[in-house]
Amino acid sequence: MDDISTSALFSILGVLILISAYFSGSETGMMSLNRYRLRHLEQKGHKGAKRVSNLLDRTDQLIGLILIGNNLVNVFASLVAGVIFERYYGDNGIFYAGLALTLVILIFAEVTPKTLAALHPEKVAFPSSFLLRILLKIFYPFVVALNWITNGILILFRISPEQRQEHSLSSEELRTVVNESAALLPARDQDMLVSILDLEKVTVEDIMIPRNEIQGIDINDDWKLIQKQLTHANHTRVILYRDSIDDVVGYVHMRDAVKMLSKKQFTKATLLRAVREMYFIPEGTQLNVQLLKFQHKKERLGLVVDEYGDIQGLVTLEDILEEIVGDFTTTMEPAPSDEVHKQPDGSYLVDASVNVRDINKEMSWDLPIDGPKTLNGLVLEYLEEFPQPNISMRIAGYPMEIIDVNDNMIKTIRIMPEHYLKND
Repeated sequence: MDDISTSALFSILGVLILISAYFSGSETGMMSLNRYRLRHLEQKGHKGAKRVSNLLDRTDQLIGLILIGNNLVNVFASLVAGVIFERYYGDNGIFYAGLALTLVILIFAEVTPKTLAALHPEKVAFPSSFLLRILLKIFYPFVVALNWITNGILILFRISPEQRQEHSLSSEELRTVVNESAALLPARDQDMLVSILDLEKVTVEDIMIPRNEIQGIDINDDWKLIQKQLTHANHTRVILYRDSIDDVVGYVHMRDAVKMLSKKQFTKATLLRAVREMYFIPEGTQLNVQLLKFQHKKERLGLVVDEYGDIQGLVTLEDILEEIVGDFTTTMEPAPSDEVHKQPDGSYLVDASVNVRDINKEMSWDLPIDGPKTLNGLVLEYLEEFPQPNISMRIAGYPMEIIDVNDNMIKTIRIMPEHYLKND
């Protein structure tokens, strides 16, 4: 380099630093791209997205190419800087060159281009992919050799290079994406999407109507009583049974019942001929699975049974849909708010038969839902015995007092939420 002027060396050094900045920015831009947006653009025919996607299919080759180019440029830059500083400072120039070049590379070839690429990855990655693809063809033998060596080292540590992590989102990660999309989605839509993701965590037992609350008609009752019950039915589908819900006959659609009621020859026999077969659901079935089963079998309700075939409760298609979109205004079932009564002292009197998940959603509480389904069951599990009135306890940080006990069940419980405690 003795024949090259100092000004020319400065120009060469500047070009080498720019090239180093290009490689650094390209690496960050490529790795910072949103893979799902990239896939979307690729499907729309975006040429830059297609080039980048092809490069990212072999990330090891892309990183190898960028590192070869970056390190090669930085090494030559250090040599040029050493010659320049040696001309000005003699033997001490090498030391000064190292300090100065480190600062310059950090600012102009590392931090600045990488920050820019991280902020605008598409604007950096798409144009640079054109040149990177050409360079990959030129340096392909060196890149393959480098990858072969590095993959061999990884194998020594029992890490297979084939076990590359797929760029897919788990349900929890997708839930985070939805929750952070407030600027793009209305709150109502976010809640619906999160509710859909939560279906796989909820089973039919969590939302079913308990067997003691199932409304049906005993076909062995007096015929006039049956007619009266049909006339005043609150549901479009009415369950029929003999003596007990365990001996279920099926269900009748009120549309069919109304047609038969208008005929003079309407009898128990004609009613039984209109009965439709009951659909049974195994306990523990996830809601997302059951929703698909309802769709496939064209059913709208089913009875939940345990492993012994005993009926545990009733689940309808509406119950599952309400888990996604919230309660329908047309529902005939009482809302959780009808079972919760706020008191002047800030506490709440709660019907102990209320579903724990329902009261959590209604009141934004955090009572345990991984055990008993009702508040009555939750308290009984905690106490491990049948309690007397005026017994107090604390469950999940919520102070509770048993107010009313009757018919071997806790009827009413007073609950003091956490914010009420902080004021005491």
